[in-house]
Amino acid sequence: MVESTQSLPTSDDSRAKRNVVVLVLAQALLGAQMPMIFVVGGLAGLMISPNPALATIPISLIVFGSMTTAPWLSALMQRYGRTVGFYIGAAGGATGAAVSALGLWIDSFPIFLVGSYLTGIYMSAQGFYRFAATDTASDSFRPKAISYVMAGGLLSAFVGPQLVKATSEATVIPFLGTYAAVIVINVVGAALFAFLDLPKPEPVAADAPRGRSRLELLKDPKIVVAMICGAVSYSLMNLMMTSTPLAVVGCGFTTGNAADVVSAHVIAMFAPSFFTGHLIARFGTTKIVATGLVLLAAAGVVAMTGVELFQFFAALILLGLGWNFGFIGATAMLTQAHKPEERGAVQGMNDFVVFGCVTIASLSSGVLMHSGGEDVVAGWTSVNLAMAPFLVLAGAALIYLAMKPAARTV
Repeated sequence: MVESTQSLPTSDDSRAKRNVVVLVLAQALLGAQMPMIFVVGGLAGLMISPNPALATIPISLIVFGSMTTAPWLSALMQRYGRTVGFYIGAAGGATGAAVSALGLWIDSFPIFLVGSYLTGIYMSAQGFYRFAATDTASDSFRPKAISYVMAGGLLSAFVGPQLVKATSEATVIPFLGTYAAVIVINVVGAALFAFLDLPKPEPVAADAPRGRSRLELLKDPKIVVAMICGAVSYSLMNLMMTSTPLAVVGCGFTTGNAADVVSAHVIAMFAPSFFTGHLIARFGTTKIVATGLVLLAAAGVVAMTGVELFQFFAALILLGLGWNFGFIGATAMLTQAHKPEERGAVQGMNDFVVFGCVTIASLSSGVLMHSGGEDVVAGWTSVNLAMAPFLVLAGAALIYLAMKPAARTV
């Protein structure tokens, strides 16, 4: 895609800052549906699934929907603009919630799964908010733009779980009210995109730079390492978070307690975003991603020390902090590794890989949680032990990149 002079980042970043404000609001309002669904999805699945081991399949289908949506949604936005893709995402979120509600109403697990898959369309679109923030930003403002947009999730961390508390038991059929609230969030939140001022795609000229092929992109160490670290950070966060409501309730606590734990986790995911971009600008992406991996490891260690409520809180807060540094750092690393004309291919490929790995993690969480049979503690321990090999993989990839001379200037 060739951008006109009008679409180039300005030195004062005034245009980029306006877009960041809109995207922060979208992240806060529309993003509230994700903690809501992640709290109730597994519990609703447990209620209507034919087998308890399938309880987290609805969460897995959301992530699978995001994975399979990312390539075509990225290509569509490259051709028609980000705003079109964001409207499609909101429509997917509303439709997914409506179909999920229907599944609960008629006690149909297959229909509930279809709704979960459609919800993944919204999740995919939300993932592109962070990239849209960089479209009109200067090089120096780019990490901060990503960080600020991710910080918008802080409000969703408060709003989402509180809505779960208010709606999960508001109807005769549990959780039906929660999905109705999600429909409203998508309809109202979609209006925000009318205020975006993003570059409009232009027809590709015959002599326009085409960029590298996907195979050539995958030969770039920085792109590969960014994808690995982003995938590991997001997957392990999802693996543990998806299992948390089942573990908390299984250990004798309430759905409200589970919502509070998830709320603290989501706050930890997004609160550091107010300064993560500044830390990246000062210390570089490699060190920030490394910090994130260490925090993710610490979350797993703390989780295995016991199953009191304060231990769930501590582990999930560390998990959120680790995701923030690991995923935002990997995103910033990725944006530094490709040219504008490669944006659609790189970002679509990245989110396909990231959410493909997250899908596997989600599917694994239910299996691991039931690996000890009725022993919830044994299942929770299995979930946390499973994190180790992937942290080693990401750490090794990061060390490899740091040892390359070109990577030291990042």
